[in-house]
Amino acid sequence: MAGRVAASKVPEVTALFWIVKVLTTGMGETTSDFLAHLMDPVIAVALGGLAFAAALVAQFRARTYVPWVYWTAVVMVSVFGTMAADFLHVGLGVPYAVSTVFFAVVLAVVFVLWQRIEKTLSIHSITTPRRELFYWLTVVTTFALGTAVGDLTATTLRLGYLGSGLMFAVAIAIPPLARRFAGLGAIATFWAAYVLTRPLGASFADWFGVPPVRGGLDLGTGLVSLVLLLVIAALVGYLTAARRPAFR
Repeated sequence: MAGRVAASKVPEVTALFWIVKVLTTGMGETTSDFLAHLMDPVIAVALGGLAFAAALVAQFRARTYVPWVYWTAVVMVSVFGTMAADFLHVGLGVPYAVSTVFFAVVLAVVFVLWQRIEKTLSIHSITTPRRELFYWLTVVTTFALGTAVGDLTATTLRLGYLGSGLMFAVAIAIPPLARRFAGLGAIATFWAAYVLTRPLGASFADWFGVPPVRGGLDLGTGLVSLVLLLVIAALVGYLTAARRPAFR
């Protein structure tokens, strides 16, 4: 019974799952930028860290999968993961190429530990608190890695935000194709696509929000964040309603 309860805290991987996931990545990117310009970056990171911790506590305390609790945690992971990756570059002067390699190594270490201890990396096997901890460690690291990769392609490699977004839109189709035609495992293709959702959503969100001098449409990071929040809230509301049993 305990295993089934823990497993239900992770949503099913459907098309709607991927849509909401990409939207949260975009919101995390623009919200992080908006807060960094609205207040002192140190204060913004501190507040983001507190909100991130609170969201994860709520997720771990939940006894079952609650859509708004789960997706709030994902949104805060996105916001704080973006802040962490940006802090390395802006605050410490670490090049995007270096932070990309760093987060890739961290992710590899998390995967190795998870595999050795739990013998599987499948999200369908999240049946204990320890496996859930590994799951969220992986999620946090994939967000930080995706942020670094997206910034690397957009700025260091000078593809721009639109160019990067289009590139990652093509790249994210590769894992499912590799699974179907090359026989690549479901676990590997899932996590590969999961990493790619971060730079995909963030690149397009930046393109909409940043000024033309940075290659964007200048809609404003605040406005883009608000629109994404409303769309995410509507979709999560739908997911919540869909889980409720019908009255007879």
